[in-house]
Amino acid sequence: MAAMNFHLLPLLLSVFIALLGIGIIVPVMPVFAASLGAGGLAMGFIIAVFSLTRGFCQPLVGNLSDRWGRKGFILAGLLIHVLAGLLLPEVVSMESMLLIRALHGVGSAMIVPVAMAYVGDLAPVGQEGRYLGMLNIAIFAGIGSGPLIGGVFTDLWGMAAAFYVMAGLSALALIMVLLLLHIPVAVQAVAKGAAREGVIRALTGMLASRRTAGILLARYATMIIMVPTMAFLPLLMDRMFQASGVQIGLVIAARTLVNAVLQTPCGRMADRGDKPRLLRLGCLVLSTAMCLIPLAGNFWTLLLIFVILGSGEAVIWPTLGALATEEGRIYGQGTMMGVFNLAMSAGVFSGAMAAGLATDYLGLYWTFPLVGLLVLALTLYAIRSIERTGLSPGGESGGGRP
Repeated sequence: MAAMNFHLLPLLLSVFIALLGIGIIVPVMPVFAASLGAGGLAMGFIIAVFSLTRGFCQPLVGNLSDRWGRKGFILAGLLIHVLAGLLLPEVVSMESMLLIRALHGVGSAMIVPVAMAYVGDLAPVGQEGRYLGMLNIAIFAGIGSGPLIGGVFTDLWGMAAAFYVMAGLSALALIMVLLLLHIPVAVQAVAKGAAREGVIRALTGMLASRRTAGILLARYATMIIMVPTMAFLPLLMDRMFQASGVQIGLVIAARTLVNAVLQTPCGRMADRGDKPRLLRLGCLVLSTAMCLIPLAGNFWTLLLIFVILGSGEAVIWPTLGALATEEGRIYGQGTMMGVFNLAMSAGVFSGAMAAGLATDYLGLYWTFPLVGLLVLALTLYAIRSIERTGLSPGGESGGGRP
């Protein structure tokens, strides 16, 4: 166990540093795009092109990492992040920015899904939730800390500084992976022993399995809330009680911090407990919090609701990660995690569309409970699919590959 944790540590630090760099440019990108003359539609494209290239590349990259190894893809992804950080401050047109952001999305597709596959390779049977929980801590801590640091660098040295810091942090992570990340021989042997198929055939097998399809649907459904609770939150808080920027930041940070702190105990709970029951509990907490958001009349009530929201997510994330890791032993960890993250991206995109339509036709206040109820319905249906196909004694899903 100690040896496994030693091999895991460089990966966790690298993921934290890489996502810290991405988080640093989050508050800068809209302002930088506006300085180039971008309107609302152009800003939407800047966000969408990154998500689209990342989403579509994740299954392919994951599948190829099963065949060719993980380390090279992580190194390539970090190198692309370095290049993006160096090139973005030199952009003078929207076309150039869109091209670089598209490339940046490809680089992002090579990091988190492949890192999840690597953690899946290392995770002993029965400890999948704990190991994925540790990775989630690195992800949340990195992406959650980045915006504050990015704001400080931008205030002190201008927008270009944020992009250069991202490039520097990505370069540091690249060096760490190159020098410190080594895959144990025993882990390589297990990874090579998993099934190896093309991404289309593997995806067909996943969708044919009720259990795997249920896991992917649950991942998709629980990510629908991301846009309403992030992008729409500042507008809601301003309408409710003219919130300050600090108050908005504290609400978002509280959710992220609670989520990160609870990853380890919730990961252990996922390993020891009934995973479908835990998913149902987390989903009920999450959906209830979504329905309560418009009823918050002040900052402190909303802060409490977002702490509850983060607690529900903390139960869901390592539990779904553990289930995906179990399926990864059938399809290949890279392939499974690539499709798993594609489901996440699809959920975020669907949440943006659903929230936009609900806001336009029903009003901002109705957006949150409607999205919460949609997530509840989809997740409960997904859990029923997972429950109906248990695990075989060998650890493979009963509804696995046909």
